[in-house]
Amino acid sequence: MGSPSSASDLPEPAVRRRTGGRAARVRGQVLAAVGELLVEDGCDSLTVDAVAGRAGVHRTTVYRRWRDVGGLLADLLDSAADDSWSPPDTGSLEEDLVALNQEVFDALADGPTLTTVLITASFRFDDAARALSRFWDDRHARSAPVVLRAVARGEAPAATDPRAVLVTATAPLYHELLLLRTAPDPALPRRAARAAAAAARAGALTAHAPAPAPTDADADADG
Repeated sequence: MGSPSSASDLPEPAVRRRTGGRAARVRGQVLAAVGELLVEDGCDSLTVDAVAGRAGVHRTTVYRRWRDVGGLLADLLDSAADDSWSPPDTGSLEEDLVALNQEVFDALADGPTLTTVLITASFRFDDAARALSRFWDDRHARSAPVVLRAVARGEAPAATDPRAVLVTATAPLYHELLLLRTAPDPALPRRAARAAAAAARAGALTAHAPAPAPTDADADADG
């Protein structure tokens, strides 16, 4: 997915330079500077003064509009909603999920990237954490047609929950590459997508998935 991982959890949040006046130009310059500095030096070295210097604007301009580093990070994440990203349409649920996962994989595997730095920064700044949640909501909403089309084709039950499918497909990538920092496995995007598609077909990812039937072992334990 468009990360911060482009729906997938989204490819990198894109900073789009807008036309339409000085305020828009300044915002574009400042957010571009934030992204460049994050990739170059990470979050620890990001300061309002450094951003102002890189963007070529006065520090008071940055303080007045963004207040602090958290505000800058939040606006960079929010700017991703301005892009035109949309999910793939391959005609197959599994292949759509593979394509989404490949975007996430590419955004996470060759680190540090803007995506990985922004996710890490969200654990330190409340404004960035809230903005990252908005980013995921946006990407999941844009990616929902992948699942809705699959339901219409009869690949998954009518009650299939799009968000559950997307999270199931992409979570292994974030877990392996971002949390465990394991060596990138090119087969991971397809493996995770196949598992999510199989779970969706089996009805395990519906909005009200039924509880598993009790087994003999459960009965013995209760007795």
